[in-house]
Amino acid sequence: MSNIVEFVKQQEPLFCGALTEQTVTWAKESQFAIQYFQKNDFLAKTALSNPTSAQNAIINVAAIGITLNPASKLAYLVPRDGMVCLDISYMGLLHIAMESGVISWGQAKLVHANDTYESNGLDKAPTHKYNAFGDRGDIVGVYCTVKTPAGDYLTEEMSLAEIEAVRKTSKAAFSDKGPWVNHWNEMARKTVVKRASKYWPKASRLDSAIHVLNEEEGVWTEPVMPHKSEEDIREEERKRQQEIMDKTQELCDEMAKAETMFDLKVKFQEAFKLTIGMKLQQNVQAIYHECKAKLEEASEQTV
Repeated sequence: MSNIVEFVKQQEPLFCGALTEQTVTWAKESQFAIQYFQKNDFLAKTALSNPTSAQNAIINVAAIGITLNPASKLAYLVPRDGMVCLDISYMGLLHIAMESGVISWGQAKLVHANDTYESNGLDKAPTHKYNAFGDRGDIVGVYCTVKTPAGDYLTEEMSLAEIEAVRKTSKAAFSDKGPWVNHWNEMARKTVVKRASKYWPKASRLDSAIHVLNEEEGVWTEPVMPHKSEEDIREEERKRQQEIMDKTQELCDEMAKAETMFDLKVKFQEAFKLTIGMKLQQNVQAIYHECKAKLEEASEQTV
């Protein structure tokens, strides 16, 4: 084990030459790195058999400006495919974004089948309610919400199918071990944070961190979306909301004209699905119950 300690100490000149953040120091990070190697024999053996990968991982700590402090849970040294890799958690990515001034606050959370999740449109945080101590059901999606320095909220959402599509592009997608097997929840959060970051202001540290993750996880990188002004995005969202409202009104009118309970339920189901996650759904339910009551009353009078 003395060999690995000596190896880490030899990286000081390269580490110091790559430093981007004064809060990250060689004195502390070298000790954290040694702790990782001493607690994991396989990691230490991987470093000695592939010293270049271990050297690059340690240099990336300095270049990105992230700490290996285990208590912070921001970044780790892990063995992967015969290499030592720097793995950055979703909390680490959000931390870098906050330190870089890109966002002032952020979180990534999983959504379960028994949760109540409601998207509130642009510039507003979603409404997510759940029983933290009960059966929340299977995971159905994940989202990342951040607050910009200007005070606006930005939210990115991914369904379970979208997360799985990204997972399948990873080198470890069909392996019986690896981060997607042992830490699926954390990887899902990291995935949505990486996608959300495409719409944030650019920051070299954050870009570097995501590049390192994609390279070492073997993840296919989505193309950067064409730039759209905030005004264009708002207009598109306004049109989408108006289309939903117009279609919902049409379905509600048809519910009012329904002559049978079957016809009423068909139109209600369509309107209900269309307004999932919207407050408008409450109006749809109210109209349905009103129409249902009228049909039941008419049926009783006929009898």
